[in-house]
Amino acid sequence: MRRKVGIMGGTFDPIHVGHLILGETALEQFGLDEVMFMPSGHPPHKPLRDGAPDEDRVNMVRLAVEGNDRFTVSLQEMHDEGYTYTRVTLERLTAANPDTDYYFIMGGDSLMQFETWRDPQRICRLCTIAASVRDGMTTQELEAQIAHLKKIYDADIRVLGVPNLDISSSDIRHRCAGGRTFRYYVPESVYAYILQRGLYQAGPEDDAQ
Repeated sequence: MRRKVGIMGGTFDPIHVGHLILGETALEQFGLDEVMFMPSGHPPHKPLRDGAPDEDRVNMVRLAVEGNDRFTVSLQEMHDEGYTYTRVTLERLTAANPDTDYYFIMGGDSLMQFETWRDPQRICRLCTIAASVRDGMTTQELEAQIAHLKKIYDADIRVLGVPNLDISSSDIRHRCAGGRTFRYYVPESVYAYILQRGLYQAGPEDDAQ
C-alpha cells in the first residue's frame, strides 16, 4: 500500500499553533500517514531575515511536534548551501521513496506567489498541493487561484479546510520585541524556550526607533 506523507515547509521563526492546526487538519482531511515539518535555510523567494538562529528554529519545531507520533521533523533543507528549492527537495524524496505520495501543504498566500517559484510545473508533477485560506483571503479567492493554476499546470491542488487564524511568525516576533504577550500563539514548550533563550528581543537600534 502506498504511503501518504504531508510536507510542511517554512522558516518556522517561530513555529506557532497555526502551523500545527494546518498539519493536523491535513492528516485528517487527506488520510495522511505522516506530516513532516521541514525547516528551511534561507528560502530563495524571501529576503534575508533577522530572526532566530537555525539551531533554535529546529529546536522549537522539535518541541512543538512532541507528543504527536504522526508529526516528524525533517532537516532535508537545512544544510551548508543555506536553502533548497522545493522542486529539488521533492525530487530527492520521490526518488528515495517511490512508494510514497507527497502532499505539499501551504497557505493561500504562498499559492498566490506559486508561479514565481522555481519550476512550478515540475513541482505539480511531483506532489499534490494542499492550500488553505490565509490572512483575510476568502475561499472564493483561493478557489479562483487554484482553478488558474490547474489550467496552467494541470496540477492536483486541493483546498485544505482549516480555520483562517490570524497568526503569523512575524507578528509573534514583533510582539516579543515589543514586550507584548504572545502566550498561546505558540505551544507552551516553545513559549518557554523563547523566553529562556531570549529570542526576538529588541536590540539597541530597535529601541531607538
